[in-house]
Amino acid sequence: MNISRPAVLFCISLSIAAAQPRVDRVINSGWRFTREDAPGAAARYCPETRWERISLPHTWNALDGQDGGNNYYRGVGWYRRHIALPEAYRGRSLFLKFDGVSTVTHVFVNGAPVGEHRGGFGAFCVDISSRVSFGASNVIAVKVSNARDTAVPPLRGDFTVFGGIYRSVHLLVLDRLSVSPLDDASPGVSIRQVHVDSSAAVVSVTTVLRNATGEERTGTVRCVIRDRRGRPVTGGESPFSVPPGSRSIAIPDFVLQHPHLWQGRADPFLYSAEVSLVSHGEVKDRVAQPLGLRFFNVDPEKGFFLNGKPYPLRGVNRHQDREGMGWAIGMKEQREDFRLITDMGCTAVRLAHYQHAQEFYELCDRGGIVVWAELALVDEVHPSAQFADCCRDQLRELIKQNFNHPSIVFWSLSNELIPDGREEITTDLVVSLNALAKSLDPARYTTLASRSNYDWSLRINNITDVIGYNLYKGWYEKAVEDFGPCVDTLHRRLPGRPFCISEYGAGAGIHQHEFPAMKPEPGGTWHPEEWQSILHESTWKAIAERPWIWGAFVWNMFDFGSDGRSEGELPGRNDKGLVTYDRKVKKDAFFWYRANWNPSPLVHITGKRFTPRRSGPSDVKVYSNCDSVSLFVNGAPAGAKECSARVVVWRAVDFHEGKNSIRAVGAGKEGTARDSCTVTCEVVAGGR
Repeated sequence: MNISRPAVLFCISLSIAAAQPRVDRVINSGWRFTREDAPGAAARYCPETRWERISLPHTWNALDGQDGGNNYYRGVGWYRRHIALPEAYRGRSLFLKFDGVSTVTHVFVNGAPVGEHRGGFGAFCVDISSRVSFGASNVIAVKVSNARDTAVPPLRGDFTVFGGIYRSVHLLVLDRLSVSPLDDASPGVSIRQVHVDSSAAVVSVTTVLRNATGEERTGTVRCVIRDRRGRPVTGGESPFSVPPGSRSIAIPDFVLQHPHLWQGRADPFLYSAEVSLVSHGEVKDRVAQPLGLRFFNVDPEKGFFLNGKPYPLRGVNRHQDREGMGWAIGMKEQREDFRLITDMGCTAVRLAHYQHAQEFYELCDRGGIVVWAELALVDEVHPSAQFADCCRDQLRELIKQNFNHPSIVFWSLSNELIPDGREEITTDLVVSLNALAKSLDPARYTTLASRSNYDWSLRINNITDVIGYNLYKGWYEKAVEDFGPCVDTLHRRLPGRPFCISEYGAGAGIHQHEFPAMKPEPGGTWHPEEWQSILHESTWKAIAERPWIWGAFVWNMFDFGSDGRSEGELPGRNDKGLVTYDRKVKKDAFFWYRANWNPSPLVHITGKRFTPRRSGPSDVKVYSNCDSVSLFVNGAPAGAKECSARVVVWRAVDFHEGKNSIRAVGAGKEGTARDSCTVTCEVVAGGR
């Protein structure tokens, strides 16, 4: 490949006036809502006085979707909003873009249907240009249903399907000659990294143009790559001639010499790619997209490599819902989730089991987190052609809408499709999805999360580039000690087949404790926090000893809503999170990973919430990444211990009746850390 061609662009691109031809107006306030299939709700004139006043994001299942009983409302809700459009918009093209609606949506403007969408996670965009009035009020009416639909995945899953317009809505105002917002609601610009190494990066840009003028239009598509300070570093351009309708324009490959690479957590450097559509000297549209230049590979014996160097993927799974909010979260909640994930020291995240918000992928771009992005094909396949088509539609949206995020390395096609007598139907669908993913993006890996008996002979486990196994040794399956032998057997039987652990974990209630901890019944109401810690200690040690496991993703970073569950200390949720549903409490296992994955000095005394507890001798366990830790109980030294394994235990420490103070102090090359707590002890029978 010839990568010595110079970039020629700057004098041309900088001479273009800095116009702002695109209007993107978020319209999240001023909505009315009713949770029913209200007659006449699509009409321009409809009585709304009894409708609830709401702002977006919004869900009607914020409470009933997480209280247990598996009886949350799954049906129709209607939204309406009045919007005035100024005369200045006349002659331009107008669109409504919905970032996320669950799950089937019909949109009306001034009583007329303008579009529909099936699928609860990808964005969609509808053209409203011919249906609006200027200098007057217009009515947007949106019918939403989260009822189970056999043609729309997911058909089932261990999570609540929260209904509503749970992400933002945008009014887009564009020139009639523009980058198309209708290309599966993608940016309309895709940046392909043709070749990247430390010496040079070859980049190509494809732009989908839209011409709504009724006449042929000509001009130039220009792309400028800018560095972090906004300085142009390279680029390219291509002339266009577009008849009425749409047409893709590819800019010939251009080169960036000695690129600053996107290096994950260590240095997540981002360029920006600014694409301008110029016709007769006027900028008709401009779109900016992130560009993180990197290359990667998975070695079946050595694991994941980023930019030619080993880069262990230490990760978690994430669901997007919150206590009391469901899926209707904002940027504040997205940032808090991201801070917790990075504080624990993660280098990767599996965004399960559906397409997540654009804001979170952007946080991963800027923060250097490698992403496993996933299609909402979970647990079950319906044999209809409509279901398969909807799967392909959702996968196309996932890939095209997120194509430019450098953080995304893996496209996941499904989760736990247990054949159950439908192996041929299931497998054929995944084969078609894999082919679609590779046609849209041949550079990234395809994967899936399997629990199909961990059988290497099943065809579904041999379709994607790499694979993940959901492995719950010590929780749903036998003993924690079985994890290592199980993955060793898989490795022997799958020579050359790279696999990761896409899920592992255990439930934990922060008010449930016992010593010594015993394996509980997963479906029972007793999920002691101490057992979760024991499982994660054992499992992570086994993973860390096996570099050929290319990634590991804890299930789950946060407790999440699953209205069908009735277990642990609270119904209606999956309690396998390392952090509670409200994000207020980090469970002990969080600090186990923090000690292993984040080099900042840490000392954490486990079992702080185990109070009151039985008086008498008891162990004290501390997680730390310091070289040594000293323990003090009720002011008296209990000794210092080396901490090379990130955990130290003082056996049979005596606790008297009443309040007992515990203090731990760690020291090492990176500095010191300390932790303290007070526990109350009582004379009680039994160990809880």
